[in-house]
Amino acid sequence: MRHIPVVIVFLLLAGCGKSYLPKPKGYNFIDLPEASYQSLEDTMPYDFEYSKYARLYPDTSRLSEPYWMDIYYPVFDAFIQLTYKPVDKSTVLEEYITDSYRLTSKHNVKAYSIEEKILVLTSGKVASVSELEGDVPSTFQFYITDSTHHFLRGALYFHTATKNDSLAPAIDFLKNDIVHLLSTLEWRNP
Repeated sequence: MRHIPVVIVFLLLAGCGKSYLPKPKGYNFIDLPEASYQSLEDTMPYDFEYSKYARLYPDTSRLSEPYWMDIYYPVFDAFIQLTYKPVDKSTVLEEYITDSYRLTSKHNVKAYSIEEKILVLTSGKVASVSELEGDVPSTFQFYITDSTHHFLRGALYFHTATKNDSLAPAIDFLKNDIVHLLSTLEWRNP
């Protein structure tokens, strides 16, 4: 019984030897909305369903072409950048596909990995999807084509400095929206 005060003093002194480090901040809480979709207006050479929580904006960059757009999600401060190219006898589809891979590979500097896969959609269409891991500006990119008239490429971006591992729930939510977009995609007559 006499040794208990000595043990307590020993434990207190042993615990004081390390410096205190503050705990890192916790992950952001992301409140995900219920998935709900609407159809695109009929002014485009393509049609798909997109989230009711998103807003459509025409691409106004100096390089933009007709039918390019951004699908903006204000709740996440994120957007899906869509670029459309018509395919005809004067264009080579292989150039569009090569350009798509080139744009994805620009993220090699910061990406831990780039997983490319072919996604067979419920509609029977096939899309090429690239999932990028790491602190890259775009974590999900894709393209889809009918090989004769239409080529559509997309990339997901966030307007935030938050690390992608903290954004994982939002990224997964938006990936599901992109897969829904691709599954409901219909080409209109060129």
